[in-house]
Amino acid sequence: MKNMVFTGGGTGGHIFPGIAVAEVLIKKNLAAVSWIGSPGGRDREIVETAGIKFYSVPSGKLRRYFSFQNVVDIFKIAAGFFSSLGLLKKLKPDVLFSKGGFVSVPPCFAARVLGIPVVTHECDFSPGLATKLNTRVASRILLSYSETAGFFPEGVKARCMVTGNPVRDGFFSASGEKGRAFIGIDSSDPVLLVLGGSSGAESLNELVYSCLEDLCGRFVVVHQTGGKIPKLQRENPGKADYLKSGKRYFPVDFISREMADVLVAATIVVSRSGAGAVWECAAAGKPMILVPLEKGSSRGDQLENAAWFEKRGAALVLSGENVTPEKLKEAVETILPGNGGMDVFNSMSAAASDAGGPAACGGMRSSEKIAGILMDIAEGKK
Repeated sequence: MKNMVFTGGGTGGHIFPGIAVAEVLIKKNLAAVSWIGSPGGRDREIVETAGIKFYSVPSGKLRRYFSFQNVVDIFKIAAGFFSSLGLLKKLKPDVLFSKGGFVSVPPCFAARVLGIPVVTHECDFSPGLATKLNTRVASRILLSYSETAGFFPEGVKARCMVTGNPVRDGFFSASGEKGRAFIGIDSSDPVLLVLGGSSGAESLNELVYSCLEDLCGRFVVVHQTGGKIPKLQRENPGKADYLKSGKRYFPVDFISREMADVLVAATIVVSRSGAGAVWECAAAGKPMILVPLEKGSSRGDQLENAAWFEKRGAALVLSGENVTPEKLKEAVETILPGNGGMDVFNSMSAAASDAGGPAACGGMRSSEKIAGILMDIAEGKK
Protein backbone atom coordinates (compact mmCIF):
# COMPACT_ATOMS: atom_id res chain seq x y z
CA MET A 1 0.00 0.00 0.00
CA LYS A 2 1.24 3.44 -0.92
CA ASN A 3 1.30 6.48 1.36
CA MET A 4 -0.09 9.81 0.13
CA VAL A 5 -0.52 13.26 1.61
CA PHE A 6 -3.19 15.63 0.29
CA THR A 7 -3.09 19.36 0.87
CA GLY A 8 -5.43 22.27 0.28
CA GLY A 9 -8.17 24.21 1.95
CA GLY A 10 -9.71 27.52 2.83
CA THR A 11 -13.06 26.53 1.27
CA GLY A 12 -15.02 23.34 0.78
CA GLY A 13 -14.37 23.69 -2.95
CA HIS A 14 -10.70 22.97 -2.32
CA ILE A 15 -11.41 20.07 0.04
CA PHE A 16 -14.39 18.03 -1.16
CA PRO A 17 -12.85 17.18 -4.58
CA GLY A 18 -9.71 15.95 -2.80
CA ILE A 19 -11.84 13.81 -0.51
CA ALA A 20 -13.44 12.29 -3.62
CA VAL A 21 -10.02 11.11 -4.81
CA ALA A 22 -9.03 9.94 -1.32
CA GLU A 23 -12.22 7.84 -1.13
CA VAL A 24 -11.18 5.90 -4.24
CA LEU A 25 -7.68 5.21 -2.92
CA ILE A 26 -8.93 4.16 0.52
CA LYS A 27 -11.87 2.02 -0.65
CA LYS A 28 -9.65 0.12 -3.10
CA ASN A 29 -6.99 -0.28 -0.40
CA LEU A 30 -4.44 1.37 -2.68
CA ALA A 31 -3.04 4.02 -0.34
CA ALA A 32 -3.18 5.47 3.13
CA VAL A 33 -4.14 9.16 2.97
CA SER A 34 -3.55 12.04 5.37
CA TRP A 35 -4.22 15.76 4.89
CA ILE A 36 -2.35 19.01 5.51
CA GLY A 37 -4.69 21.98 5.75
CA SER A 38 -5.48 25.29 7.36
CA PRO A 39 -6.02 25.64 11.11
CA GLY A 40 -8.98 27.97 10.52
CA GLY A 41 -12.41 27.52 8.98
CA ARG A 42 -14.09 24.16 8.51
CA ASP A 43 -11.03 22.39 7.04
CA ARG A 44 -10.44 20.02 9.96
CA GLU A 45 -14.14 19.29 10.46
CA ILE A 46 -14.70 18.40 6.79
CA VAL A 47 -11.58 16.24 6.46
CA GLU A 48 -11.96 14.36 9.74
CA THR A 49 -15.64 13.74 9.03
CA ALA A 50 -14.43 11.84 5.96
CA GLY A 51 -12.24 9.67 8.21
CA ILE A 52 -8.93 11.19 7.07
CA LYS A 53 -6.15 12.16 9.48
CA PHE A 54 -5.74 15.94 9.49
CA TYR A 55 -2.66 18.05 10.22
CA SER A 56 -2.63 21.84 10.20
CA VAL A 57 0.22 24.20 9.35
CA PRO A 58 0.44 27.99 9.65
CA SER A 59 -0.72 29.68 6.48
CA GLY A 60 -0.79 33.21 5.14
CA LYS A 61 -3.14 34.54 2.50
CA LEU A 62 -1.72 35.11 -0.97
CA ARG A 63 -2.77 38.58 -2.14
CA ARG A 64 -2.29 40.23 -5.53
CA TYR A 65 -2.51 43.73 -4.04
CA PHE A 66 -0.47 45.74 -1.53
CA SER A 67 -1.40 45.28 2.10
CA PHE A 68 0.57 45.53 5.32
CA GLN A 69 -0.87 42.12 6.15
CA ASN A 70 1.28 40.72 3.32
CA VAL A 71 4.37 41.41 5.45
CA VAL A 72 2.88 39.54 8.39
CA ASP A 73 1.79 36.67 6.18
CA ILE A 74 5.28 36.21 4.75
CA PHE A 75 6.30 34.99 8.18
CA LYS A 76 3.22 32.73 8.36
CA ILE A 77 4.07 31.24 4.97
CA ALA A 78 7.66 30.65 6.08
CA ALA A 79 6.41 28.99 9.27
CA GLY A 80 4.08 26.86 7.15
CA PHE A 81 6.99 25.78 4.96
CA PHE A 82 9.12 24.62 7.88
CA SER A 83 6.14 22.95 9.58
CA SER A 84 5.42 21.15 6.30
CA LEU A 85 9.03 20.01 6.06
CA GLY A 86 8.77 18.42 9.48
CA LEU A 87 5.41 16.79 8.75
CA LEU A 88 6.47 15.39 5.38
CA LYS A 89 9.68 13.98 6.84
CA LYS A 90 7.54 12.22 9.42
CA LEU A 91 4.80 11.02 7.06
CA LYS A 92 7.14 10.01 4.18
CA PRO A 93 4.51 10.13 1.41
CA ASP A 94 5.10 8.65 -2.04
CA VAL A 95 3.17 11.57 -3.59
CA LEU A 96 1.84 14.96 -2.44
CA PHE A 97 -1.47 15.89 -4.07
CA SER A 98 -2.51 19.55 -3.90
CA LYS A 99 -6.10 20.71 -4.25
CA GLY A 100 -5.17 24.38 -4.10
CA GLY A 101 -5.85 27.26 -1.80
CA PHE A 102 -3.18 29.35 -0.13
CA VAL A 103 -2.45 26.69 2.52
CA SER A 104 -1.25 24.27 -0.19
CA VAL A 105 1.79 26.32 -1.29
CA PRO A 106 4.18 25.66 1.66
CA PRO A 107 3.62 21.86 1.60
CA CYS A 108 4.17 21.75 -2.18
CA PHE A 109 7.48 23.58 -1.97
CA ALA A 110 8.55 21.54 1.06
CA ALA A 111 7.78 18.36 -0.87
CA ARG A 112 9.96 19.55 -3.74
CA VAL A 113 12.88 20.14 -1.35
CA LEU A 114 12.45 16.60 -0.02
CA GLY A 115 12.22 15.05 -3.49
CA ILE A 116 8.57 14.01 -3.10
CA PRO A 117 6.61 14.14 -6.39
CA VAL A 118 3.96 16.88 -6.43
CA VAL A 119 0.67 16.74 -8.36
CA THR A 120 -1.61 19.78 -8.33
CA HIS A 121 -5.23 20.09 -9.46
CA GLU A 122 -7.04 23.27 -10.48
CA CYS A 123 -10.82 23.27 -9.95
CA ASP A 124 -11.62 26.57 -11.61
CA PHE A 125 -11.75 27.65 -15.23
CA SER A 126 -8.72 29.92 -14.79
CA PRO A 127 -5.83 29.07 -12.46
CA GLY A 128 -5.58 30.79 -9.10
CA LEU A 129 -2.38 32.23 -7.69
CA ALA A 130 -1.75 29.17 -5.52
CA THR A 131 -1.93 26.87 -8.55
CA LYS A 132 0.37 29.15 -10.55
CA LEU A 133 2.94 28.92 -7.77
CA ASN A 134 2.50 25.19 -7.30
CA THR A 135 3.06 24.49 -11.00
CA ARG A 136 6.69 25.49 -10.47
CA VAL A 137 7.25 22.34 -8.41
CA ALA A 138 4.58 19.99 -9.80
CA SER A 139 5.32 17.09 -12.10
CA ARG A 140 1.66 16.99 -13.20
CA ILE A 141 -0.94 19.77 -13.42
CA LEU A 142 -4.49 18.40 -13.56
CA LEU A 143 -7.29 20.55 -14.95
CA SER A 144 -11.07 20.54 -14.71
CA TYR A 145 -11.53 22.33 -18.05
CA SER A 146 -9.56 21.82 -21.26
CA GLU A 147 -9.57 25.58 -21.86
CA THR A 148 -7.55 26.16 -18.67
CA ALA A 149 -4.33 24.98 -20.33
CA GLY A 150 -4.39 28.18 -22.40
CA PHE A 151 -3.61 30.22 -19.27
CA PHE A 152 -0.20 28.56 -18.84
CA PRO A 153 3.11 29.18 -20.66
CA GLU A 154 4.06 26.69 -23.37
CA GLY A 155 6.64 25.02 -21.14
CA VAL A 156 3.97 24.24 -18.54
CA LYS A 157 1.32 22.93 -20.95
CA ALA A 158 3.28 19.71 -21.51
CA ARG A 159 2.67 18.80 -17.86
CA CYS A 160 -1.09 19.54 -18.04
CA MET A 161 -3.80 16.88 -18.21
CA VAL A 162 -7.58 17.34 -18.28
CA THR A 163 -9.34 15.21 -15.67
CA GLY A 164 -12.52 17.10 -14.84
CA ASN A 165 -13.27 18.03 -11.24
CA PRO A 166 -13.59 15.03 -8.91
CA VAL A 167 -16.90 14.52 -7.14
CA ARG A 168 -17.50 12.19 -4.21
CA ASP A 169 -19.03 8.80 -5.09
CA GLY A 170 -22.10 9.54 -3.01
CA PHE A 171 -23.32 12.08 -5.56
CA PHE A 172 -23.69 9.31 -8.15
CA SER A 173 -25.60 6.95 -5.84
CA ALA A 174 -27.43 9.24 -3.40
CA SER A 175 -31.05 8.87 -2.33
CA GLY A 176 -33.53 11.70 -2.69
CA GLU A 177 -35.79 9.92 -0.20
CA LYS A 178 -33.01 10.03 2.41
CA GLY A 179 -32.42 13.67 1.61
CA ARG A 180 -36.05 14.57 2.24
CA ALA A 181 -36.03 12.57 5.48
CA PHE A 182 -32.85 14.30 6.70
CA ILE A 183 -34.33 17.76 6.16
CA GLY A 184 -37.77 16.77 7.44
CA ILE A 185 -39.74 17.27 4.23
CA ASP A 186 -43.03 15.37 4.41
CA SER A 187 -44.55 16.46 1.09
CA SER A 188 -43.93 15.55 -2.54
CA ASP A 189 -43.59 19.21 -3.56
CA PRO A 190 -40.59 20.28 -5.66
CA VAL A 191 -37.52 21.31 -3.67
CA LEU A 192 -35.43 24.43 -4.25
CA LEU A 193 -31.96 24.04 -2.75
CA VAL A 194 -30.00 27.24 -2.05
CA LEU A 195 -26.22 26.95 -1.61
CA GLY A 196 -23.86 29.80 -0.81
CA GLY A 197 -20.76 27.64 -0.36
CA SER A 198 -19.47 25.98 2.81
CA SER A 199 -19.35 29.32 4.64
CA GLY A 200 -22.52 30.78 3.18
CA ALA A 201 -23.05 33.97 1.16
CA GLU A 202 -24.70 36.94 2.80
CA SER A 203 -25.82 38.71 -0.39
CA LEU A 204 -27.27 35.48 -1.82
CA ASN A 205 -29.11 34.92 1.44
CA GLU A 206 -30.55 38.44 1.17
CA LEU A 207 -31.65 37.80 -2.42
CA VAL A 208 -33.45 34.59 -1.53
CA TYR A 209 -35.04 36.02 1.60
CA SER A 210 -36.38 39.02 -0.29
CA CYS A 211 -38.63 36.73 -2.36
CA LEU A 212 -38.92 33.84 0.07
CA GLU A 213 -42.72 33.84 0.25
CA ASP A 214 -43.00 33.57 -3.55
CA LEU A 215 -40.41 30.77 -3.67
CA CYS A 216 -42.09 28.88 -0.84
CA GLY A 217 -45.38 29.15 -2.72
CA ARG A 218 -43.90 26.94 -5.42
CA PHE A 219 -41.24 24.94 -3.57
CA VAL A 220 -40.11 23.59 -0.30
CA VAL A 221 -36.98 25.75 0.12
CA VAL A 222 -33.87 24.19 1.69
CA HIS A 223 -31.36 26.94 2.42
CA GLN A 224 -27.74 26.35 3.48
CA THR A 225 -27.08 29.72 5.09
CA GLY A 226 -23.54 29.31 6.42
CA GLY A 227 -24.92 30.73 9.65
CA LYS A 228 -25.28 34.16 8.05
CA ILE A 229 -28.74 35.51 8.88
CA PRO A 230 -29.96 38.00 6.26
CA LYS A 231 -30.54 41.57 7.41
CA LEU A 232 -34.10 41.32 6.12
CA GLN A 233 -34.68 38.31 8.37
CA ARG A 234 -33.22 40.05 11.40
CA GLU A 235 -35.62 42.94 10.75
CA ASN A 236 -38.60 40.66 10.13
CA PRO A 237 -38.01 37.23 11.73
CA GLY A 238 -41.70 36.39 11.70
CA LYS A 239 -41.76 35.60 7.97
CA ALA A 240 -39.15 32.85 8.28
CA ASP A 241 -40.75 31.48 11.43
CA TYR A 242 -44.16 31.34 9.71
CA LEU A 243 -42.78 29.53 6.66
CA LYS A 244 -40.78 27.14 8.84
CA SER A 245 -43.86 26.26 10.87
CA GLY A 246 -45.65 25.34 7.65
CA LYS A 247 -42.70 23.17 6.60
CA ARG A 248 -42.06 25.31 3.52
CA TYR A 249 -38.69 26.71 4.60
CA PHE A 250 -35.77 24.72 6.01
CA PRO A 251 -32.70 26.87 6.78
CA VAL A 252 -29.58 24.99 7.91
CA ASP A 253 -26.11 26.33 8.68
CA PHE A 254 -24.13 23.62 6.91
CA ILE A 255 -24.87 20.27 5.29
CA SER A 256 -21.98 17.80 5.39
CA ARG A 257 -22.35 14.05 4.87
CA GLU A 258 -25.98 14.37 3.84
CA MET A 259 -25.32 16.88 1.04
CA ALA A 260 -25.42 14.27 -1.73
CA ASP A 261 -28.85 13.00 -0.63
CA VAL A 262 -30.20 16.54 -0.19
CA LEU A 263 -28.89 17.55 -3.60
CA VAL A 264 -30.52 14.56 -5.29
CA ALA A 265 -33.79 15.47 -3.55
CA ALA A 266 -33.62 18.96 -5.07
CA THR A 267 -35.53 19.90 -8.20
CA ILE A 268 -33.56 23.08 -8.95
CA VAL A 269 -30.44 24.48 -7.27
CA VAL A 270 -29.71 28.17 -6.69
CA SER A 271 -26.02 28.54 -5.92
CA ARG A 272 -22.81 30.47 -6.04
CA SER A 273 -20.58 29.02 -8.77
CA GLY A 274 -17.58 27.81 -6.87
CA ALA A 275 -16.08 24.82 -8.68
CA GLY A 276 -17.10 22.26 -6.08
CA ALA A 277 -20.76 23.29 -6.07
CA VAL A 278 -21.25 23.41 -9.84
CA TRP A 279 -19.57 20.06 -10.46
CA GLU A 280 -21.52 18.34 -7.69
CA CYS A 281 -24.77 19.74 -9.12
CA ALA A 282 -23.72 18.54 -12.56
CA ALA A 283 -22.93 15.05 -11.26
CA ALA A 284 -26.44 14.91 -9.80
CA GLY A 285 -27.93 16.19 -13.08
CA LYS A 286 -29.51 19.27 -11.52
CA PRO A 287 -30.54 22.41 -13.41
CA MET A 288 -28.76 25.38 -11.85
CA ILE A 289 -29.49 29.04 -11.32
CA LEU A 290 -26.02 30.42 -10.63
CA VAL A 291 -25.32 33.71 -8.87
CA PRO A 292 -21.51 34.05 -9.11
CA LEU A 293 -19.34 36.30 -7.02
CA GLU A 294 -18.46 39.34 -9.10
CA LYS A 295 -14.97 40.64 -9.81
CA GLY A 296 -13.89 42.73 -6.88
CA SER A 297 -15.38 40.23 -4.45
CA SER A 298 -13.31 37.54 -6.15
CA ARG A 299 -10.81 37.23 -8.99
CA GLY A 300 -13.65 36.43 -11.40
CA ASP A 301 -13.31 32.65 -11.34
CA GLN A 302 -16.96 32.13 -10.38
CA LEU A 303 -18.10 34.18 -13.37
CA GLU A 304 -15.97 31.95 -15.63
CA ASN A 305 -17.23 28.71 -14.07
CA ALA A 306 -20.83 29.88 -14.42
CA ALA A 307 -20.37 30.93 -18.04
CA TRP A 308 -18.95 27.49 -18.93
CA PHE A 309 -21.99 25.66 -17.56
CA GLU A 310 -24.42 28.20 -19.03
CA LYS A 311 -22.83 27.75 -22.47
CA ARG A 312 -23.51 24.01 -22.20
CA GLY A 313 -27.15 24.56 -21.32
CA ALA A 314 -26.89 23.34 -17.72
CA ALA A 315 -27.39 26.69 -15.96
CA LEU A 316 -28.99 30.10 -16.04
CA VAL A 317 -26.71 32.83 -14.72
CA LEU A 318 -27.70 35.95 -12.78
CA SER A 319 -24.92 38.50 -12.52
CA GLY A 320 -24.45 42.25 -12.34
CA GLU A 321 -27.69 44.20 -12.66
CA ASN A 322 -29.65 40.95 -13.15
CA VAL A 323 -29.19 39.89 -9.53
CA THR A 324 -32.68 40.92 -8.44
CA PRO A 325 -35.64 39.13 -6.84
CA GLU A 326 -37.61 39.59 -10.09
CA LYS A 327 -34.89 37.95 -12.19
CA LEU A 328 -34.56 35.07 -9.73
CA LYS A 329 -38.31 34.41 -9.85
CA GLU A 330 -38.21 34.67 -13.66
CA ALA A 331 -35.40 32.10 -13.85
CA VAL A 332 -37.33 29.73 -11.59
CA GLU A 333 -40.42 30.09 -13.77
CA THR A 334 -38.36 29.29 -16.86
CA ILE A 335 -37.12 25.97 -15.46
CA LEU A 336 -39.89 24.75 -13.15
CA PRO A 337 -41.44 21.48 -14.40
CA GLY A 338 -45.18 21.48 -14.83
CA ASN A 339 -45.12 25.22 -15.38
CA GLY A 340 -44.63 25.06 -19.12
CA GLY A 341 -40.96 24.45 -18.53
CA MET A 342 -40.70 20.64 -18.60
CA ASP A 343 -38.73 20.67 -21.86
CA VAL A 344 -36.34 23.25 -20.42
CA PHE A 345 -36.02 21.29 -17.18
CA ASN A 346 -35.27 18.02 -18.97
CA SER A 347 -32.82 19.68 -21.35
CA MET A 348 -30.91 21.36 -18.52
CA SER A 349 -30.83 18.17 -16.46
CA ALA A 350 -29.37 16.24 -19.39
CA ALA A 351 -26.85 18.99 -20.11
CA ALA A 352 -25.71 19.00 -16.47
CA SER A 353 -25.22 15.23 -16.49
CA ASP A 354 -23.32 15.39 -19.77
CA ALA A 355 -21.02 18.12 -18.44
CA GLY A 356 -20.24 16.58 -15.07
CA GLY A 357 -20.69 12.83 -15.42
CA PRO A 358 -18.27 10.05 -16.38
CA ALA A 359 -18.96 10.61 -20.08
CA ALA A 360 -17.16 13.95 -19.78
CA CYS A 361 -14.01 12.18 -18.66
CA GLY A 362 -13.66 9.37 -21.20
CA GLY A 363 -16.16 7.10 -19.47
CA MET A 364 -14.29 7.27 -16.16
CA ARG A 365 -15.16 9.33 -13.12
CA SER A 366 -12.69 12.14 -12.48
CA SER A 367 -11.91 10.82 -9.01
CA GLU A 368 -10.93 7.42 -10.43
CA LYS A 369 -8.84 8.97 -13.19
CA ILE A 370 -6.90 11.15 -10.74
CA ALA A 371 -6.44 8.27 -8.29
CA GLY A 372 -4.93 6.25 -11.15
CA ILE A 373 -2.54 9.09 -12.03
CA LEU A 374 -1.39 9.37 -8.42
CA MET A 375 -0.82 5.63 -8.18
CA ASP A 376 1.19 5.59 -11.41
CA ILE A 377 3.42 8.37 -10.10
CA ALA A 378 3.77 6.67 -6.70
CA GLU A 379 4.83 3.47 -8.44
CA GLY A 380 7.29 5.29 -10.69
CA LYS A 381 5.34 4.68 -13.88
CA LYS A 382 5.06 8.39 -14.76
